[in-house]
Amino acid sequence: MKQFWRTLRRFVKPYRAYVFGAVGLNMLSAVFNIFSFSLIIPILQILFKMDTTQYVHIPWDSADLSLKELVINNFYAYCQELIASSGESRALLLIGLFFAAMTLVKCSSYFGASAIMIPLRTGVVRDLRTKVYDKLMGLPLGFFSNERKGDIVARMSGDVSEVENSIMSSLDMLLKNPILIIIYFGTLIAVSWELTLFTLAVVPLMAWGMGALGRTLKKKSLRAQGKWSDIMSQLDETLGGLRIIKAFNAEDKMRDRFRGTCDDYRRISGRVATRQAAAHPVSEFLGTLMIIVVLWFGGRLILSGSQLIDAPTFIFYMLILYSVLQPIKDFSKASYSIPKGLASMERIDKILLAENNVKEAADAAPVKGFSDCIEFRDVHFSYDGEREVLKDINIRIPKGSTVAIVGQSGSGKSTLVDLIPRYWDVSSGSISIDGRDIRGLRIQDLRGLIGNVNQEAILFNDSIFNNIAFGVENATMEEVVAAAKIANAHDFIMEKEDGYMTNIGDRGSKLSGGQRQRISIARAILANPDILILDEATSALDTESERLVQEALDRLTSSRTTIAIAHRLSTIKNADEILVMNEGRIVERGRHDELVALDGYYKKLNDMQAL
Repeated sequence: MKQFWRTLRRFVKPYRAYVFGAVGLNMLSAVFNIFSFSLIIPILQILFKMDTTQYVHIPWDSADLSLKELVINNFYAYCQELIASSGESRALLLIGLFFAAMTLVKCSSYFGASAIMIPLRTGVVRDLRTKVYDKLMGLPLGFFSNERKGDIVARMSGDVSEVENSIMSSLDMLLKNPILIIIYFGTLIAVSWELTLFTLAVVPLMAWGMGALGRTLKKKSLRAQGKWSDIMSQLDETLGGLRIIKAFNAEDKMRDRFRGTCDDYRRISGRVATRQAAAHPVSEFLGTLMIIVVLWFGGRLILSGSQLIDAPTFIFYMLILYSVLQPIKDFSKASYSIPKGLASMERIDKILLAENNVKEAADAAPVKGFSDCIEFRDVHFSYDGEREVLKDINIRIPKGSTVAIVGQSGSGKSTLVDLIPRYWDVSSGSISIDGRDIRGLRIQDLRGLIGNVNQEAILFNDSIFNNIAFGVENATMEEVVAAAKIANAHDFIMEKEDGYMTNIGDRGSKLSGGQRQRISIARAILANPDILILDEATSALDTESERLVQEALDRLTSSRTTIAIAHRLSTIKNADEILVMNEGRIVERGRHDELVALDGYYKKLNDMQAL
């Protein structure tokens, strides 16, 4: 339960007013429930003429009787006066109406206690979702390379919903039931402490029986949620790879794989559901056993003529005892629900408590622009702390120049440019802009200096206008159109039925590869960055699309500092400097003609492409 209370302290604190309101209303509900049931005694005595004692009002400050005895005596005296003045039938009706009024107040308080928890439950779940999303936005790319996207989606959807259904629903019971149990048991002790002492001897056995089933539920729930993540991950992979699946006739293979995972999930979740389903019947049976035992014991007292309790009072006692069973049963439900919610919370915390290795310094300096150069000094980098991906990198990129990076796949080209916007931090050495180490700059300002055009144009399921204006506040239509014209995108956009308001589908699926790339370039043009990173921006395009995109890139790079990763050497012949990388090192550097004359690694690449 410690983990449960820690979870509540983390998320319920802003909603304390709702908690206090629920506690107050639950107390009212319990008190009025007892008062309404207490009217059963005079009703039974009127019906069956069981009490012939003549009661008289005794002053409330009398020291001869206890408070309990004063309340009972004066209440009975009032009932006898009512019968004498109005008759038994009318007195019975008036007491019944008063009973109904008390029940109405009780039910209203009960409803209010439940309704006031709704803003708390929905608010906590909203806060939890936004916290997870905010954390995902702040985590470095390294976190996502080790996690499956489907698993993250499952935690964001299924696990958060499970926290709502399990922990937040149980919170209502945990606020209400202790109050009801304390007040009801206090009443039972006031009515007959001897009988209550016997009752309390039976309760621990009932509580043990209810708790026995729920002890392994958290572990099984954790496994079930893990299988649910597997299902979501396979679904995500299937949707992303449908073209390849169909091309290789792998539909049956994927179906079998998915069915196997679904069968595993069904088996594990079935065990969890079976244990949950057992909660109500087990608690019902144990509660009935307790009622039978107490009924037997109390009945023997009455039949033997004991003065400890009379028949009407015993019936009242049994009604209160039966009322206390429901809160105890609710506790048994919570003992099943909470472990499921805690298992989901444990999975969510893998995101919320994930360490962000790319941290902004407390005294990080603002960056307004870029005026001199970008410099790598003795940079080394490793993803796992063991195998170095970059080794001894030294580069100086003056403002306004174009530097191209070439080399075989896996040589470290993309990793090198990812270090500039601090998607990763160097393992050793430093990267500086205008002489200032980028680790001492504000991350948002640093990334605001940089624009990206990647090999895969990353677009969103939105209009063309919103995709071009992405990241630029209050962009006007005129500015977006101007950027699209520079990117050679305006003509094909205007051919669309809705022009710039055309929705481009998931990841731009309604556009061709060249069109997506030109939208991506228009987005970079509108952002107007000082530093531009081109990561194989034309390598996946056909000849005509490449020509249009290359024209757009030439306009884009003409007045900016550009770092271009390229496989097609024809696109970077005019670069101010070309860096040739191999196995994480810069093995050659210079202009195109100089590198060809060296007759080294670059010359081999150039000759292969010429062939």
